[in-house]
Amino acid sequence: MSTLPNPLPLFPLRTVLFPGALLGLKVFETRYLDLMSECLRQGTPFGVVCLSQVEESGGSRAGDALTQLEDVGVLVRIDEIDAEQAGILNVRCTGTQRFKRVGAPGQRDNGLWHSQAELIADDPLRTPGPAMANTVAALAEAISKLKEHDKEPFAPPYRLDDAGWVANRWCELLPVSLAAKQKLMALDDPVIRLSLVDGFLRDKKVVVG
Repeated sequence: MSTLPNPLPLFPLRTVLFPGALLGLKVFETRYLDLMSECLRQGTPFGVVCLSQVEESGGSRAGDALTQLEDVGVLVRIDEIDAEQAGILNVRCTGTQRFKRVGAPGQRDNGLWHSQAELIADDPLRTPGPAMANTVAALAEAISKLKEHDKEPFAPPYRLDDAGWVANRWCELLPVSLAAKQKLMALDDPVIRLSLVDGFLRDKKVVVG
């Protein structure tokens, strides 16, 4: 289980991150450059939260005040950083554990968002039931095809016997709204999450039988 900084620094994005997901960031704003340095120096994670509404322009503080952040996000571990050029960092990260914001978020003097937060327990290990066999097989096939094209979409090991892992990886691939992905990510029961994914895939004829 991860240890939460108090308060937890936040990196809002127009995406929904799932535990176990790979994340690439190009960092150039001063507040986030400072955050990367702080996390590396202290060995602490930061939190990624989805921007549910954005009304900012040019990164202004006035615009920041209108930004709405989702309540549930995912902690991020920095795996590797490359300096592309002066003032620009390419950061490769991995999502680890979900958290829930407690209370209203605030901002540091440099504009960095932060919030009190509490950890959400990891998904319990649940084996996909026989009814999910085709959905699991379809994910394995998708991974195989992507690797044939030298694409590594997910971090190994591939836990195809873990309902939460299978659901999360499908959620990364599905062409659904951010709001739908956020609701799936926030679900506590991995079997229900996988069942909803399975229903979507069958509706779209990605999975049959």
